[in-house]
Amino acid sequence: MRARLCVRLVTWLLALACASAAASAHAEGAALRFAWLRDGNARLWTFDTASETVPPGAGEALPATLDTQLGSVWKLFVYAYVVDRQIPAPDYQCEGGDREEVYCCMTGGHIDRDRALVQSCGLFFEPHRLQLDPAGWRQYWRARKAPAWLQDLYALKPARRVRVADLLAALQSIPSHARDDTGNTLVSVVTSGRGEGTVSLYGSLLRAKTWTMPDASGGYEGGAAGWLADGTPVWMGGRGGSVRVLAAAAPRIAPLVAQTTVADDRACVSVEFFSRYPIRNVFDTRAGGRAVPAGLLDGSFNVAFENGNSLPIESHGDMRLDRADDGKLHIVGRFGMNDYIARVVEREGDTAQPQAARALAVAARSYLVQNAGRERGCYEIDDSSRAQRVLPRAPRAASRNAADFTDGLVLAGVPVQFHHDKAAPGQMSWLDAKAAAQRGLTFDAILARTWPQATLTSFASPLAGDCEPVMGARDWLGREAPLWARRLAGEPGYEEPELPAVCEVTSGRPYADAGRNRVYIRRLRSDDDRIALTHEYLHLAFAHHPRGQDETFIEQTARKLILTGS
Repeated sequence: MRARLCVRLVTWLLALACASAAASAHAEGAALRFAWLRDGNARLWTFDTASETVPPGAGEALPATLDTQLGSVWKLFVYAYVVDRQIPAPDYQCEGGDREEVYCCMTGGHIDRDRALVQSCGLFFEPHRLQLDPAGWRQYWRARKAPAWLQDLYALKPARRVRVADLLAALQSIPSHARDDTGNTLVSVVTSGRGEGTVSLYGSLLRAKTWTMPDASGGYEGGAAGWLADGTPVWMGGRGGSVRVLAAAAPRIAPLVAQTTVADDRACVSVEFFSRYPIRNVFDTRAGGRAVPAGLLDGSFNVAFENGNSLPIESHGDMRLDRADDGKLHIVGRFGMNDYIARVVEREGDTAQPQAARALAVAARSYLVQNAGRERGCYEIDDSSRAQRVLPRAPRAASRNAADFTDGLVLAGVPVQFHHDKAAPGQMSWLDAKAAAQRGLTFDAILARTWPQATLTSFASPLAGDCEPVMGARDWLGREAPLWARRLAGEPGYEEPELPAVCEVTSGRPYADAGRNRVYIRRLRSDDDRIALTHEYLHLAFAHHPRGQDETFIEQTARKLILTGS
């Protein structure tokens, strides 16, 4: 009897161990979940991180029982409320008395509302600090039919578990203008926040707040929640912190995110076509070639210039023919921002290399925002080789995809120029961009080669530069790097990198960011500072070799270069 019990006990323990091992293996490889609420229909996709296969189809109905910890997403709701109600939100001052300030700023520094959202600075959004009224909060969310848990201001805690369906409904309840403002700020999560490094897969189509929380097993779970560019509420979650989940989810949900239809109503662009070439007449190609009178153009036309040349154009009510008081003819187009950018991409470049086309779209949008005039709410710019040439017909789908995928993205903090085949400081060569894309570089990495100091963000975002240059550091590095190149040319794995930006580190230790072609240090005053800068530069120089991860080799080489000059 006792023997039979022992056998049963051993069998039961083995089964339990196997089940536990299977569950552990499943947990390690599975449970990346992505959900959205579109057209009143909540859908869920579950991905296995151990598999490269992405499940096809439209997902499954979102189970009503699926829940999640709220995590840092509570800050998104406070941000949107403050924006919509226009409640003053003073900067948070870091005094060094709270360990949570590590997410905010260094001691003695401060952080504003928008950076606080991207960096997940919870201390900024504390209701008491912002003097939020619980009754006003409840009334606001109740009027929008938000879930009950969102209506209780002081029950809005990170550890609170809420149904994913309710979270999506809460995101949808945020007024569209507040959602747009919040989303514009959240674009920076994938360019310079906790999702940094994933913008090449998400583009600017994902606007989400990250979250990371302890789970029951002693590890972490994390993800993000927010919207797609078309306002679709989304949530994702999985094992590990938000950084891991965003990166692991990116290649799997990219096909879903890419389905986003981007509304072209964020800004308008007025273009004077052929500004350097006087127009003699415009002929309607469908009506026997007769000259057309001034007014809206709808159809196919042939533009005859005073110099004897002619050019076909197409308009679908987005271009008009004007006759000035002096009798001169002008063709003026009015386009949505992405329509305009797509026309520039197709006129100035091509879409044979999609990553290069996306880089060109960001450069063209940056140039427009920096250089165009403003007239009656529209950007105003000429179609000219001195500015940007614009396609005088509707762009193809691939060109529009390049514009939509990078919707709103610009390079802030630096002047932007581009040229067909000439690269220069602050000027991207289109042919070089295509060659870089052929080598496998993504659009953000292509941009970082020319503008390492720039911040990739939305032109509608209040965020600007996130690289505060260290005074004199890049000039010093520019003088020293060519000397080091001659000394290190024989070292296995050495490749002279593009001259990086040198930015001031705001927290933690100095580091190198190869993806954005930057190094971060504190200052440049002493030999120790110069060694630190050299150390991080060498990480870039050996980035494609195992020695680039060998801290002993990197540090010894940096000291040798600075202290012995050899």
